[in-house]
Amino acid sequence: MSKEDVSGRYAYKWLICDSTPLMAIFMTLALVASTDSAGLSTAFYSSSCPKLFSTVKPIVQSAINKNPRMGACLLRLFFHDCFVNGCDASLLLDDAPNFIGEKNVPPNKNSACGFEVIDQIKSAVERVCPGRVSCADIVAIAARDTVGILGGPKWEVQLGRLDARATNPIIANISIPTSKASLNELILRFSGAALNQRDLVALSGAHTLGQAQCYNFRKRIYNEDNINNDFAEQGRAKCPKTPGSGDAILASIDAETPTVFDNSYYKNLVQKKGPLHSDQQLFSGGQTDSLVKTYSESQESFFMDFVIAMLKMGSINPLIGPPFGEVRVICRRINPLF
Repeated sequence: MSKEDVSGRYAYKWLICDSTPLMAIFMTLALVASTDSAGLSTAFYSSSCPKLFSTVKPIVQSAINKNPRMGACLLRLFFHDCFVNGCDASLLLDDAPNFIGEKNVPPNKNSACGFEVIDQIKSAVERVCPGRVSCADIVAIAARDTVGILGGPKWEVQLGRLDARATNPIIANISIPTSKASLNELILRFSGAALNQRDLVALSGAHTLGQAQCYNFRKRIYNEDNINNDFAEQGRAKCPKTPGSGDAILASIDAETPTVFDNSYYKNLVQKKGPLHSDQQLFSGGQTDSLVKTYSESQESFFMDFVIAMLKMGSINPLIGPPFGEVRVICRRINPLF
């Protein structure tokens, strides 16, 4: 697999789409790539798979049309993959005899979803350019398309990753933040992935999409006091107090616009309406309060910083060469050696 762009500097063009149709801001960000991100390029498949983007997006659109929750699933796959040894599609590998994957560790079990959509995309891409496009890059493209389809910003995604031939369930278990995390723990885990506090707050805005299980927000609605009373009562009406009862009952993380990518998540936090403990920690009298307030008042600022953080997260320790990487034929299993 040839590298079509191995320069150390890239210019990323992106478009912020505000909820107001008349407002569109074009910007170009000149980012100096670190040595770890060398080899990624927005034009990586321009000659080897020119139909890549036009193949992926309709499948993402169709999946979201069929199941509005799928947008959150596809975006979450990118997050949970990149937080473990970088964006290398290790999360997609199924468990097998003598092979333990990352899908069933606590932060992913009953949380990570959308694998069948990635399978569908991979099959379609293999038909138009076999053996060219990695599963890791497909996950990155699907996440980008999801955000744009649901009303969020659009950007040119960095590509050129290979797929891992191994998983790391231990690292997955300790690296991916949980719904119980304190602000200090969130900061620590993001800093472990070379992401700063601004990245943490901006990327957390992805929770404007998706749902949470009663199991993950029960303690907050029954035991915490930095929560809006009416909001807590609404949660209690859905989620029983007794542990083990109704654990899988779902509630939207952003109850205002659960299927739109916007800044309502931050507005909810300011009003103490974050259902997850970890989310409300971002606005609880700590050092990230000012950023939450800024994003709650300016969707443009949120979109701008979200794109920067997504590009940054996508550049975490990319797998760009052998002997440890490959382009998988099937995303759920490594290619046979012979």
